Amino acid sequence: MLRITLRDGEKAIVNGAVLRAVGRTQIAVENMVSILRGREVMRPEEATTPARQLYFATMLAYIDPAGRDAHHDAVVQLLSLLIGSLGTPEARELCIRFANDLAQVEYYKALAAARELIAMEDAAAADPATTQAA
Repeated sequence: MLRITLRDGEKAIVNGAVLRAVGRTQIAVENMVSILRGREVMRPEEATTPARQLYFATMLAYIDPAGRDAHHDAVVQLLSLLIGSLGTPEARELCIRFANDLAQVEYYKALAAARELIAMEDAAAADPATTQAA
């Protein structure tokens, strides 16, 4: 069983349906569902970098079962582009972990790896010297 706490007004997506908490809410999920809390949801206009685009496409594959095949294909294409642009062994290892999660249809785990890639991408943008290591 998975327990989720939502803050007042926080949104969550459960199997494609958007829910909004009224007051602080705890939810116990007793079966398999695709669920994302509002803070894990990325809007299309936020997908401005390769790692963010990867996260967004993975998120769509996770929450949109009807379009999963198309989203999955986009994720694979974005991942191959991202791997080619990475400058550190750590980032490449993270991409491999992401790909393994994706191959096992563990989209939620893949999203966690994509968030780490976003953090690496942000750090590299802040310090361009880090992209030269490899």
